[in-house]
Amino acid sequence: MSIRDGASYAPKTERRAVVEPGEFCFAAAFLDHGHIAGQCNGLIDAGGTLTHVFEPDADRLAAFLGRFPEVQPVSSFDELLADDSLHLIASAAIPDQRAGIGIQVLKSGKDYFTDKSPFTDLDQLAEVRQVVEKTCRRYFVYYAERVHNEAAWHAGELIADGRIGDVLHVVNLAPHRLAAAIRPDWFFDKARYGGIITDIGSHQVEQFLTYTGCTNAAVNFASVRNHGHPEYPGLEDFGEFSLTGAYDGASGAEPTFYSRIDWYTPDGMPVWGDGRTFITGTKGTLEVRKYLDLGRRAPASLILLADADGVEEIDCLERVGFPFFGQLILDVLNRTDHAMTQDHIFRAAQISMLAQQQADGAR
Repeated sequence: MSIRDGASYAPKTERRAVVEPGEFCFAAAFLDHGHIAGQCNGLIDAGGTLTHVFEPDADRLAAFLGRFPEVQPVSSFDELLADDSLHLIASAAIPDQRAGIGIQVLKSGKDYFTDKSPFTDLDQLAEVRQVVEKTCRRYFVYYAERVHNEAAWHAGELIADGRIGDVLHVVNLAPHRLAAAIRPDWFFDKARYGGIITDIGSHQVEQFLTYTGCTNAAVNFASVRNHGHPEYPGLEDFGEFSLTGAYDGASGAEPTFYSRIDWYTPDGMPVWGDGRTFITGTKGTLEVRKYLDLGRRAPASLILLADADGVEEIDCLERVGFPFFGQLILDVLNRTDHAMTQDHIFRAAQISMLAQQQADGAR
């Protein structure tokens, strides 16, 4: 696993199967983004059986089969849609194609697991909502910055246990390495990726909603820029936005949020981005160092907790695992709602797109 390139970041952990072999079968399709490896790793580590793959690009297909040699390639996507042995199809297509692919999967009677961002505009979200309601299938999203990061996941567990009281404020810093030379053309086309807040920002909104328990949020301000890459006029290399959260529309304690997202990780950084989260609660604070402990070690997955009893450093690397994927598998099989509710998934995407819309209007 590469820790220098976010597109190739595909964590694995000790196998913690929640099902027997063959009990949960899934396929992969449209492998345009490297996150598909992380999606598949997570499901396999939780006991899923990856049986088939469809990818029209021969080089991408060969690379995938080199990583997952047991998988059977098929010649058309329709073969996967017609395969009643599959419970779910995972995909990391070009962002503006993800909703359309997902609609086909849902209508075929299967659940769908797409890379983020799940949509590039609000019309796609509205259409998918209707299909989900009609088919009663699930549209899962790989919000990896929380569900595939041990410290970020454990921070949520600590908050749920009441360690820092009620969450008042969250700051998410999400720098990424651009690595322009290895990016496909669509990466620089805003119509294809939806804008930096729609894309990277959807991760950040999802974390805010999780840590606070908010069901919605209002956009206070949002801004995007291309500060340093005029050769890529469609690229937004810097974005920032602020939210105020709400609980089912009710007033009262309203947590606030700030996020900075950018493509400015320097080449000397040993990981693809020094992602950090700072959470202020009524009884304590958390700092989450997601990928490294700068100047000391990389990779790392750390939480620094301060409360009335003192300060605690919690090393999460290779200790917490990634429970989300087992929860997702059981939700698919049992038609339950434990990994991540459908409304939460859609709300995170909606808020990020509304923030993007505001930023676009400001420009």
